[in-house]
Amino acid sequence: MTLISQLVFLAVLAISGYFIGRRILQIRKNILLGKEEDRTDQPMERLKTMLLVAFGQKKMFKRPIPAFLHLLIYVGFLLINLEVLEIVLDGILGTHRLFAPVLGSFYPVLINFFEFLAIGVIFSCVVFFIRRHVLKLSRFTKIEMKGWPTLDATLILVIETVLMFAILAMNGADQVLQSRGVAHYPLTGEFFFSGFFVPLFSGLSDNALIIIERASWWGHIVGILAFAFYITYSKHLHIFLAFPNTYFSNLKPKGEIKNMDNVTNEVKSMLGMPADPPPAEIPRFGAKDINDLSWKNLMDAYACTECGRCTDNCPANMTGKALSPRAIMMKTRDRAEEVGMSISKGGKGLEDGKSLYGDYINKEELLACTTCNACVEACPITIDPLSIILEMRRYMAMEESSTPQSWNAMFQNVETSFTPWKFPPTDRFSWANDLKTEAENK
Repeated sequence: MTLISQLVFLAVLAISGYFIGRRILQIRKNILLGKEEDRTDQPMERLKTMLLVAFGQKKMFKRPIPAFLHLLIYVGFLLINLEVLEIVLDGILGTHRLFAPVLGSFYPVLINFFEFLAIGVIFSCVVFFIRRHVLKLSRFTKIEMKGWPTLDATLILVIETVLMFAILAMNGADQVLQSRGVAHYPLTGEFFFSGFFVPLFSGLSDNALIIIERASWWGHIVGILAFAFYITYSKHLHIFLAFPNTYFSNLKPKGEIKNMDNVTNEVKSMLGMPADPPPAEIPRFGAKDINDLSWKNLMDAYACTECGRCTDNCPANMTGKALSPRAIMMKTRDRAEEVGMSISKGGKGLEDGKSLYGDYINKEELLACTTCNACVEACPITIDPLSIILEMRRYMAMEESSTPQSWNAMFQNVETSFTPWKFPPTDRFSWANDLKTEAENK
């Protein structure tokens, strides 16, 4: 590799690093638009959750077949990056197959293993493409998946397939050049899967093979860097965010609904219990916009895989209601993106006349939720759409008083009678007395 090629390679790395780094900082700023929330308790339990759910993909295996295919892609990209490391070092140092003399006879074993994983990735991508575009599984055809979400998923599958073929083509051309003793292509042993390319390349000239090998080499590394930048705008951002998202997940029982700190503090004051001093500014009850949600809610939105398992298991969605937990997360992310980009460009940000509630998520969606936690249980990376729904319903009830009349009656009964029904607390166990009387009469 010439000095010019090395300089070009370093320039590509630097430019890619700059744009990827800038995008990561933007996402971080967007997430931090949310309110503070302490998720640093029980560090060992959090680490265990991250290892089991994010790294071990524990929840994915509730559906074994797609879980296995997803695992092939996941492990494939994770381990194939070791070969990418060699490509990067070769590009910087001007070498070719830097690890070959170091690893000796183990090198072809390693490359053959990587090629096996590449075939696994290609196979999985083809199956996933068929499931989306031929079988058209229902969770991939919901209304929120129209347009860009479906195109995004398709592009990812195509890009992953092309990147894997680039590795195989590169290794295939490399083997022919090795066999001919061409300079800078030392013997490394045979590679099984890329060996199928050898008959196709055998009739080509050395120059043509070098062009194919170099084009595949550059195509793979530039493709990887472009892919890394692209996924920061894609649902595949979960490749990175799944780990912090599961680490900071809610460790409390799923049925435990978090109290509002402001209301709890007010109740303590009324009862004469120790309470925090009241804030200088009266806070908003519930959530109207993304700044009323916690940073963890916004991280959930960015970590969403758009797999649709939450919506697939939502009883409200099953019965034709407007609610889709996946759409809740996608709309929250869209709003965070809009506000964050506006702020970065010196725009109006949160003061743009729009809000998450009303402009992105409507009342019909929120009222349909049964708070059953099916969406939370189904999510493979512990995303919690319910917490966002509850915060927005609190805003509806406590700030707008726009909940249905039947709900208002229930709220009043709970406040005055401590039950959803309108009868005095002293009559709460009358039904038990009636049963006792009936039993005695028998």
